[in-house]
Amino acid sequence: MKRSSRPAPLFETSSSALEFNRWKFAGLFAAIFAVTFIAYLPALKGELLWDDIGHVTSPALQSWSGLLRIWFEPGATQQYYPLLHSAFWLEHKLWGDATAGYHVINVIWHALSACLLITVLRRLAIPGAIFAGLLFALHPVCVESVAWITEQKNTLSLVLYLSAALAYLCFDRERSPRSYALALVFFAGALLSKTVTASLPAALLVIFWWQRGRLAWRRDIVPLLPWFALGVASGLFTAHFERALIGAQGSEFALNFADRLVLAGRVFWFYLGKLIWPAELIFVYPRWIVDASIWWQWLFTFAGLGLLASLIWWSRRNRGPLAAALLFGGSLFPALGFFNVYPFLFSYVADHFQYLASLAIFATAGVALTFLPRKAGIITGALLTTALGIVTWHHAASYRDNVTLYETTLQRNPDAWLAHHNLAVILVDRGQSAAALPHLERTLALRPNYPEALNTFGNALTQLGRASEAIAPLDRAIQLQPHYAEAHNTLGVAFMALGRAEAGLTQFETAVHLKPDYATAHRNFGQALLNAKRLPEATQHFTRAVQLDAADLSSLLQLGTVLALQGRYADALPHLQAVLEINPESDQAHLRLALALRSLGRTTEANAHYQQALQFNPTLGR
Repeated sequence: MKRSSRPAPLFETSSSALEFNRWKFAGLFAAIFAVTFIAYLPALKGELLWDDIGHVTSPALQSWSGLLRIWFEPGATQQYYPLLHSAFWLEHKLWGDATAGYHVINVIWHALSACLLITVLRRLAIPGAIFAGLLFALHPVCVESVAWITEQKNTLSLVLYLSAALAYLCFDRERSPRSYALALVFFAGALLSKTVTASLPAALLVIFWWQRGRLAWRRDIVPLLPWFALGVASGLFTAHFERALIGAQGSEFALNFADRLVLAGRVFWFYLGKLIWPAELIFVYPRWIVDASIWWQWLFTFAGLGLLASLIWWSRRNRGPLAAALLFGGSLFPALGFFNVYPFLFSYVADHFQYLASLAIFATAGVALTFLPRKAGIITGALLTTALGIVTWHHAASYRDNVTLYETTLQRNPDAWLAHHNLAVILVDRGQSAAALPHLERTLALRPNYPEALNTFGNALTQLGRASEAIAPLDRAIQLQPHYAEAHNTLGVAFMALGRAEAGLTQFETAVHLKPDYATAHRNFGQALLNAKRLPEATQHFTRAVQLDAADLSSLLQLGTVLALQGRYADALPHLQAVLEINPESDQAHLRLALALRSLGRTTEANAHYQQALQFNPTLGR
């Protein structure tokens, strides 16, 4: 029997459904933007989270030459996604470090993707497109991608991915070189924002197979061959980058092929489950023990293969379900465990990994809803999206700051050592080292050879006046990671606290040698040299610290002080004045500025600053 080239019935729709009322859909898309912003209101004023500082453009990259480095110097940014980091660069030009702008942009990209999804589904004559778009806009599994600034790589790349798909569908219908070129530009942009979008050409072939029942070499495959080449090259480069520069290698990633098959099955069902029932969403999920020798772990893989076999059999009647499964699984493939990605160190799953793949499930849900009577479908869709929007609103609130995020994570996953450690770092930075110790002890119980935790533990002990106890964990951190500049710096601080000045100087010197742009180590080295009366050398390191971090009050104050001690009073003034521009109530800056001005014969100004110093700290006059 000759197979029809028309789409399978499950995805068919009447021609009237394709009528496009521009005003109607402009209103619909405006409504989608409105409800998306409402759902994400709790996150719009959120602080920088975890590794956001590695994505929001660093001072070293904020210039035009920094923009060139973003494109032509792999390693200048945390990941080589130059279009993404160019977007961050531009956003930093517009609003600097203010986080609200980044959050608004993320929500805009997310809402725009929901609208593009509706447009693509309607172009494919797939019913339930509006419901699918609303599901995507309001589903809480997307919160991690939208509320976390770092994941603008997801939101931006998906806009480009769907734009490329839409343009290519125009090319497929019209065979216009202009449409093809536009689609290719969008696809290249998507790859330069996040490599997972490399799955697009395969997704297009699945769509064409679903539509036509077969693929033609010249019509369907040949035009996409350059896309496959770009995707493969991008994927190989990213995999190398993850291993060599980010650190996705070592014993923590040593899974054999059987283990990876077991892991892939479990990951697939985990993500599908979270889309169907988005309960207990966590920033860091428990990290499973993956062992192919345990028989029950194979059940996930066999169940997945059984589902695939059933859908292949059913495809003789209806290709739609198999197409949806291929799109979901294919888009998930980079995160199934066959390739090492750095977050596997903490957990094998994360909500943001399925941001793109979720589209296939939402489209399927949209189709399923159309099987209900019209009124029942509308009511069901409204209730579902409202409920999901409420869950999203509550879940987004946990992303408003690091402490809330990590505490929420630990409530649901008490063994999340990453959350324990990151929360401890915040507490130590706030001077709450005693509160940080239980989290650090728990971190080291779960992960005893974690250099960063050993370093933070040493720092906390030193702050608590227990520097002698800090030496052992810091030595261990350096033993595990000899080029760990931060541990050398912390060890230097501990030695200085113990009165071992020469040992401290050696550690600070090692730290700045290993990491020449480490501002804190330069400042500490300068302070140690100042204590040793080696003023010219101290000046060099305080100067370098200020160059690296112009807002560091301690470095500015100490640079002004050391210059004044050398009789360079005029040179000291700008640095002391810079401290007061940032903190007008700095009694030490007023006092040292008064001394420098008096030495320059500017007595009236000196007296004024001295009086202000006394106003802020009356004990100075005793």
